[in-house]
Amino acid sequence: MRFSTKTRYGIRTMLEIAKAESQEGILQKDIAINQELSVKYLDQIIRGLKTAGLIINRRGKKSGYILTRPASEISMLDIHNAFEPGICVIDCLAKGFTCDRKGKCSAKGFWGTLNNKVVDYFKSVSLEDLRDNKVRLDQ
Repeated sequence: MRFSTKTRYGIRTMLEIAKAESQEGILQKDIAINQELSVKYLDQIIRGLKTAGLIINRRGKKSGYILTRPASEISMLDIHNAFEPGICVIDCLAKGFTCDRKGKCSAKGFWGTLNNKVVDYFKSVSLEDLRDNKVRLDQ
C-alpha cells in the first residue's frame, strides 16, 4: 500500500503552516523553499487543502496561509481525504468494486480489519501531534 505524493506533501505543507509563528501566515514561496517543492506542484497541494477547507489565505491573494481551525482538530485523515477519496488497502474493499469471489473470500475480513486500523490511526494523529513531535519517529 502506498500513499500518493499529494497526500505526503499535503501533510508536509500543513506542518509548515501549523509551525508558522506569524499571525499573517506563511507565504507559499516559503513553504516551497522549506519543503524543497516546486511552486507549480505546491499550487496543486494548496488547492486541495483549500478545497477541503483546511487552510485559507490570511488576507487575500499574495498573502500567507493559515489553518482554518486549531492543529489539534485536524487529523491526518482530514489531510489525506483532501487528496484521496478514502483509505483502501486493497481494491476489493473499495466502493463500487465488484469482486468475482464475493461471498466466498475468507481473507476479506482480514483486509477489512487492517483497513480499519489504518483509518483509525490516521484519525488518531492530529496535526498538533506531528507539529509538537508527539509521534515518535522510530516507531
